[in-house]
Amino acid sequence: MSNSKNSTIMNIIGRLTRDAEVRTLSNEKQVVNFSVAVNDSYRNKQGERVEQTAYFDCAYWISSSVARLLTKGTLVELSGRVSARAWTGKDGETRAGLNFHTSQIKLHGGGKRAETTQATQQPENNKVTVQGTEDDLPF
Repeated sequence: MSNSKNSTIMNIIGRLTRDAEVRTLSNEKQVVNFSVAVNDSYRNKQGERVEQTAYFDCAYWISSSVARLLTKGTLVELSGRVSARAWTGKDGETRAGLNFHTSQIKLHGGGKRAETTQATQQPENNKVTVQGTEDDLPF
């Protein structure tokens, strides 16, 4: 599935590394920012198991009310677009990271506010789904 910018929509599953924060921009639009760690493993040529973690800085523009459910440790399944960014740190070293422009969030619980999440979940599938249409994102 692609949007008009020929971006590929992908899904990731991971845990929040910190509580979500809501920022209000100068045009009064609100964005929910959070970070997700995605773990993966594979066997190298020597047969040893190698663990890898990728970190995604996520932005969700559709509704800021979901922020209260996005707490550190919560397992989430996200749909959206990935983009890479690079910058020079204060130490002069080049750094790189991944941004995830989130269009859909499914909560699977597990954060410090799991009891709040469970109270709002749909009983038939034990998930909360937040959906909306993705606007043109300002980045």
